[in-house]
Amino acid sequence: MSVNDIRRRLFLAGAATITAGAQLMGRTRAEAVADTVGVAKFGLPSDRELRILLTGDAGTGNRAQWAVADAIRNLHSREPLSLALGLGDNIYEGGPNGPADVQFAEKFENPNAGLDFPWLMVLGNHDNSSILHGDGGWLLRGNDEVEYHAHSPRWWMPGRYYAVRVPEDDPVVEFFVLDLNPLAAYLPPIFSSYWAVDGQFMNEQRAWLDAAIEQSTATWKIACTHHPYLNNGPHGDAGRYEGLSIAPINGVHVREFIEDHVLGKCQFLLSGHDHSLQVLEPTTESKGTRQIVSGAAAKTVAAEPLLPPRGPRHRSLFENYHELGFMVLELDVDSVGLRVFTVDLNTGLPTEVFVRQLA
Repeated sequence: MSVNDIRRRLFLAGAATITAGAQLMGRTRAEAVADTVGVAKFGLPSDRELRILLTGDAGTGNRAQWAVADAIRNLHSREPLSLALGLGDNIYEGGPNGPADVQFAEKFENPNAGLDFPWLMVLGNHDNSSILHGDGGWLLRGNDEVEYHAHSPRWWMPGRYYAVRVPEDDPVVEFFVLDLNPLAAYLPPIFSSYWAVDGQFMNEQRAWLDAAIEQSTATWKIACTHHPYLNNGPHGDAGRYEGLSIAPINGVHVREFIEDHVLGKCQFLLSGHDHSLQVLEPTTESKGTRQIVSGAAAKTVAAEPLLPPRGPRHRSLFENYHELGFMVLELDVDSVGLRVFTVDLNTGLPTEVFVRQLA
């Protein structure tokens, strides 16, 4: 592809993103598509003791994704899961092409057959691809995943960002699902002020999140992103993504958003992006908020030609970079426990490798 071709595609992507910005008005919260849902959704749990699946970077449709899904089914048959959190990169490698794209069946519905509970989904960089897979430069693609909420009993993404209380009345936990892709794109949305760091989309999200957290009566408040704040894996910390010092692609604005609006306000920050399993310790800088990374549902760091992490390493309770796996949060009003499972690619069986009370 010539330089002129790339420039032309970037220009067209920018123009489409401006249009997308106008279309997104009023479609950013949980009630945004409530009137357009065409299927009966699996209901959110009403229990006060919850078992929550944490899985990220799953949407390949490959053998590894199926093995992890088999392992989750195995666990679910013995210890029923309440709901799932899909922490982004739901449709590899470049995101969907419309809400009727067959990739939703191949990379989500079919692998997760029988896991019949709500899946709260987060948008990742691969879900918003433009020229290069994972560049995050075509934010319009993310809207297709929002639209798919109306077509699937289990897929839960009523807006690009949204909150879910469980149970709805007198909640034990509230999840704040965020879309930080405009701040983390490798191809920043320079053609549209709507998606800018201080543009309408991000400013509305900031105001919404601040108000939602302040008004929340839940015992546990959990923020869910694709891009992590702290990360011992190859992608690195926000502000040092890929070991880069060049803003904004180093994630400095992700770091600022999380520091200003999440840390010290939510007890946990759940992310994917890095294809690993990490349970990091809270730091003084994180104001007590614990970062957890669960992004090994179809890929592993060990299987990819990525550079080793740069910058300081963070204290952790558990790290795994070479095995597929997933996590389970066990919540009630008094405590939070975490279990980590690795998965055998050949048998599709889970092995519990870490168990700890976190609160």
